[in-house]
Amino acid sequence: MEHPYLSLVKFFELIGFGHFAHAYPHVIYTWFVMILLIVLGAIASKGVTMIPNKMQNVFEALISGAENFMVEQTGEEGRWFFPILGTAFFYILTCNLIGLIPTFYPPTASISTTVSCAVVIFIVTHFIGFKYHGVKYYHHFTGPIWWLIPIIFPIELISHAARVLSLSMRLFGNMMGHETVLTIFFALAGLFIVPTVLLMAMGIFVAFVQAFIFCLLSTIYFKLSMEHAH
Repeated sequence: MEHPYLSLVKFFELIGFGHFAHAYPHVIYTWFVMILLIVLGAIASKGVTMIPNKMQNVFEALISGAENFMVEQTGEEGRWFFPILGTAFFYILTCNLIGLIPTFYPPTASISTTVSCAVVIFIVTHFIGFKYHGVKYYHHFTGPIWWLIPIIFPIELISHAARVLSLSMRLFGNMMGHETVLTIFFALAGLFIVPTVLLMAMGIFVAFVQAFIFCLLSTIYFKLSMEHAH
């Protein structure tokens, strides 16, 4: 799915990378999101003071709110992997939101982006399991009795693969569908301000909800890997 005019793609055409930009617009906009977050993070951290300014208040409220929610789900032991989930949340949220800018393409409307995010969560989930339980963590793939391995192993393998599918397809499906509706609506509505504003408001809500659901499910997977039952 592409906008009629992709701003950054046009820029890459001018510097001689038009073919790459048209083939992989999600990569171009992923770079844009990464640079944007790095710049905003640098600006926010550079001006940190004991008496916070408005921007510092906004960043602190967002980060502390997300951290407190995650700790409520996992306990204090889960605080150390908050940077992973916090990064995932703000990255996905920003990717979702830039799709609301006319001529911009949200990277999360590409299955490649959502699968890559899901794979990272999948890898970290098993790293956490190994960190807390060692090699014993992987015994849940084989079951309590050796002759159950042919039954338990395929079930567990499918179950864990379904997590990647669930995380990636849910985010991709919702953002791709929203992007399609938004593009069609802008083409039909033209300069009608009221319906456009309402649709943009709904788009902001969808962007937050999808980023929240992705990180909520990731938190649950992390928590499961920490439990002694595994």
